[in-house]
Amino acid sequence: DDSISAASTSDVQDRLSALELRVQQQEDEITVLKAALADVLRRLAISEDHVASVRKSAPSKGKPIPSLREAISMSCITNGSTGSRKTSHSSSVSVARKETLSSAAKSGTEKKKEKPPGQKEKKEESHSNDQSPQTQASPSPQPSSQTLQTHRQTQESKSSAPAKSIKKSLTAEKPHSAWESSDDSRNKLLRVASTSKLISKVAKNADKYVSVCQEGEYIKMFMRGRPITMFIPSDVENYDDIRTELPPEKLKLEWVYGYRGRDCRANVYLLPTGEIVYFIASVVVLFNYEERTQRHYLGHTDCVKCLAVHPDKIRIATGQLAGVDKDGRPLQPHVRVWDSVSLVTLQVIGLGTFERGVGCLDFSKADSGTHLCVIDDSNEHMLTVWDWQRKSKIAEIKTTNELVLAVEFHPTDANTIITCGKSHIFFWTWSGNSLSRKQGIFGKYEKPKFVQCLAFLGNGDVLTGDSGGIILIWGKTTVEPTPGKGPKGVYQISRQIKAHDGSVFTLCQMRNGMLLTGGGKDRKIILWDHDLNPEREIEVPDQYGTIRAVAEGKADQFLVGTSRNFVLRGTFNDGFLVEVQGHTDELWGLASHPFKDLFLTCAQDRQVCMWNSVDHTLEWTRLLDEPGHCADFHPSGAVVAIGTHSGRWFVLDAETRDLVSIHTDGNEQLSVMRYSVDGTLLAVGSHDNFIYLYVVTENGRKYSRYGKCT
Repeated sequence: DDSISAASTSDVQDRLSALELRVQQQEDEITVLKAALADVLRRLAISEDHVASVRKSAPSKGKPIPSLREAISMSCITNGSTGSRKTSHSSSVSVARKETLSSAAKSGTEKKKEKPPGQKEKKEESHSNDQSPQTQASPSPQPSSQTLQTHRQTQESKSSAPAKSIKKSLTAEKPHSAWESSDDSRNKLLRVASTSKLISKVAKNADKYVSVCQEGEYIKMFMRGRPITMFIPSDVENYDDIRTELPPEKLKLEWVYGYRGRDCRANVYLLPTGEIVYFIASVVVLFNYEERTQRHYLGHTDCVKCLAVHPDKIRIATGQLAGVDKDGRPLQPHVRVWDSVSLVTLQVIGLGTFERGVGCLDFSKADSGTHLCVIDDSNEHMLTVWDWQRKSKIAEIKTTNELVLAVEFHPTDANTIITCGKSHIFFWTWSGNSLSRKQGIFGKYEKPKFVQCLAFLGNGDVLTGDSGGIILIWGKTTVEPTPGKGPKGVYQISRQIKAHDGSVFTLCQMRNGMLLTGGGKDRKIILWDHDLNPEREIEVPDQYGTIRAVAEGKADQFLVGTSRNFVLRGTFNDGFLVEVQGHTDELWGLASHPFKDLFLTCAQDRQVCMWNSVDHTLEWTRLLDEPGHCADFHPSGAVVAIGTHSGRWFVLDAETRDLVSIHTDGNEQLSVMRYSVDGTLLAVGSHDNFIYLYVVTENGRKYSRYGKCT
């Protein structure tokens, strides 16, 4: 079911693929480790010869070397297996974990010495790696001292230390602990190996996108294939001690704030269910403005760029851009046809066919929506015609290297497809698996820079709106037949109407046969009667931006999508109501109120917005001097701190939005703002790799620099 967000049954396979890539990168390191271990064995063989004389004088001390050599041999066997990718990966983790825990335990040795000796066998196994470094500071014999020596010898062999250093290390350790037998040593090493495999397995199950570094100082979370480094707090000695299972709860998308109108067109429609359908990012939203509810189609894997409604008003086609998945692998652009009632995907079309993305698409009308035509975003702007129910491509042809803005099937002539865009309009005749093109001739009329939108009159004539504010009516005329062929139809301009100052950005044919047009520069919506005479008009307020989409609503209402990402509902008598609004550029900062149902966002558009998460409404907005990048509320909830891309940060009153304080740290963007739990400190993380600390007083209204750290 494509309506399920993010998580899917293929998550395990995705993670295994990512791990396989990592294993490939680690195979060279495994080879080096194997060589290093072999070098240790060689050096130990030399040491055995030297110690042979010691055995004669002190025979009770003659067991360590064979035991150590045997133990390292077992370690080499355990970690050197290359029978399968999975085995080699878990084995490499085994070596890495010993190094990680050895270094991580240095600072916490004294604490771990106080652990009660009577632990369950299961807990002993899970912490056998932690115990091995303890002997470094412990004068009493411990069962894991053998493992420590193994680790020391491995490290020295990797740094090409001479045999003398090995002898010094061995003799220095003898006064502190006695050597174990060969069998005990082997058991301990096997336990270390099996434990590290277990940790590796738990790590996979706990979070498939999180890995622990070999040094044990940070963890990496992979988002869209990019590693995000997060340092482990200094008071945590071992990450596995605090690691927990994933919670059983699943997240479900509740509400989407915003609409994509800034760089899209013709993407707002009213469905028979009373819902407005539109999209933003990779989500298609179905919003019931009367009941204030949303449903979401979540089948897409990257940004949706265009939308078409089937003639039955139930099925919908949406096209997306190319992108990358959670592991950084490329995702192909495609079209998804889905049911707007059940939100079930009916068909996925064009995988491997489209390039870059899907620019525009349309269902056929004359044959009840059996076919779908698509223009992609490749250089040639390929036009393809599909029998979408059979998932079969019927015809394909290059259109033009210029920008294509719209494609539509003729409503009564099933064999005619029309495309328009930069300085052109093409009339395509579709026959079988072939498409033939006829270019629209402007003749005595001025050729526009852009033909931006299409519509159709009841008699079959074609309407176009262009960048000069002109509406052209194209009628089909019959020309003299070529000998041996039937009569040909050619579309020619029959009438020109000056409609808007600036461009005609959208045309909407209404159910009663009248026409709505939306202007770009003049922001006017004009109602035209059946004879294309202007009847009524209304201007969209400047704060909402220019018009991007117009659709017929209930009764005498109409819907408007704007360039500042508003969806408006209005009438010519009563004006406009805001139904949907959001930021107009990339959103970077997000902070939730400590105890109220409010959250704040800031973005590249310089807007700071306070949202009510219960009513899903905008409480207030304020325009900053520069783009906002991060934010955090003071624990009292009285103020909120906002960091910008220049190093400046502002403190605003959370209720009145008044400016409380302003400071500057560095000259690079600020990445994070965080108050301490008690509200007495503020940490400002900058892109210059410094964290600036401030003492906070007067309930978040006064700040004094405490210092900075790296």
